[in-house]
Amino acid sequence: NLFDEMHEKGISPSVITYTCMIDGFCNHGKWSDAERLLREMIERNIDQNVLTYNALINALIKEEEFLRAEELYSEMLRKGISPDTFTYSSMIHGLCKQTRLDEARQMFDSMDSKGCSPDVVTFTTLIDGYCKAGRVDNSLELFREMLIRGIVADTVTYSTLIHGFCQVGDLTGALEKFQEMISSGVSPDAVTFRIMLAGLCSKEELQKAVAMFVDLQKSVVDSQLEDE
Repeated sequence: NLFDEMHEKGISPSVITYTCMIDGFCNHGKWSDAERLLREMIERNIDQNVLTYNALINALIKEEEFLRAEELYSEMLRKGISPDTFTYSSMIHGLCKQTRLDEARQMFDSMDSKGCSPDVVTFTTLIDGYCKAGRVDNSLELFREMLIRGIVADTVTYSTLIHGFCQVGDLTGALEKFQEMISSGVSPDAVTFRIMLAGLCSKEELQKAVAMFVDLQKSVVDSQLEDE
């Protein structure tokens, strides 16, 4: 309503106003309304920026509107708007969801030459893509590259790798990564424990599963005591 009121009073919304509105629509799953605002910006000769396109591209990929996301990415490049790490992470996520892993890797590898470094989200996104395709060796190679670059793996990264090992039935690899996670000072969360428990149960390692469940209960109690 406030946005419409600005129009009625002859106040021209800025790129910041439009981008905030586009981001708001995207966060509520209304990407078609967001795209309408982008077209309005273009018609009114209001310059767009990388944040404008990021919001839409990310929303389209979540909705699995991959072709439209790629069209907007190409449009952005034609306009001379440089992608940032968030743009690349979103596009790589979209390619991984389509199992276009070689293209995802090519885009990942091109980032440094474009002056844009991958972060933990970018790495984890591609690691997840490899794991879901059963290419755990590729995910491990990428994980090592991440550590060499000095990027700290987080709970999501480790959980993703552990899940990848469990999916291919490599329980030893999953347990090793779980232990590495603990020794690195990265705290497992409920998702990590659920992945490990499912992996152990699938291999009928019930004794280990019970022991892990006890550890989980203890960690929950400890965290509650810390909160108090």
